[in-house]
Amino acid sequence: MGEVRIIGGSHRSRILKFKDGVIGLRPTPDMVREKLFNWLGQDLSGKKCLDLFAGSGALGFEAISRNAKSVTMVEIDKIASKDLKTNKELLKANNLTLVNLSASKYLHGVDEGFDIIFLDPPYDGTELEKALFLIKEQRILNHGGVIYLEYHTKPDLTGYQIIKESKPGFVNYALIAL
Repeated sequence: MGEVRIIGGSHRSRILKFKDGVIGLRPTPDMVREKLFNWLGQDLSGKKCLDLFAGSGALGFEAISRNAKSVTMVEIDKIASKDLKTNKELLKANNLTLVNLSASKYLHGVDEGFDIIFLDPPYDGTELEKALFLIKEQRILNHGGVIYLEYHTKPDLTGYQIIKESKPGFVNYALIAL
């Protein structure tokens, strides 16, 4: 079993467990999450969040812990989705919606907007650029909203504005907006 610790908010220090062996699953490190939530602010009250490639749920559960109005986690892997459901129940996160679909299918059918979108797909594909394109095309980022992304190779960010970015070690990450 793998585990991730929530680093801030009302669920600070809670340990969430997930099964090892899910392909491409690499929870966002504590240090990166700390910096991200310093960028976003520690209180996400009133914010609607989308954790598009949820995996372990580290980013979405951090948002829940920091009073997000709602969090939608999208994860295609059935094992990871089951772990997300278990951790949702553990935290009694009634403002969390779990969706077991591919990111592209979800984005094609979504009918709501989000204030914060977390994008941390597997590094070995083109999912990040597809998601960025669909987010822009479907207009699901609310006015004034931001997108957090992690990547190995910087994606095409045409049409987006980089607000902040960092590269500590092998992890590249940025906060962007339309």
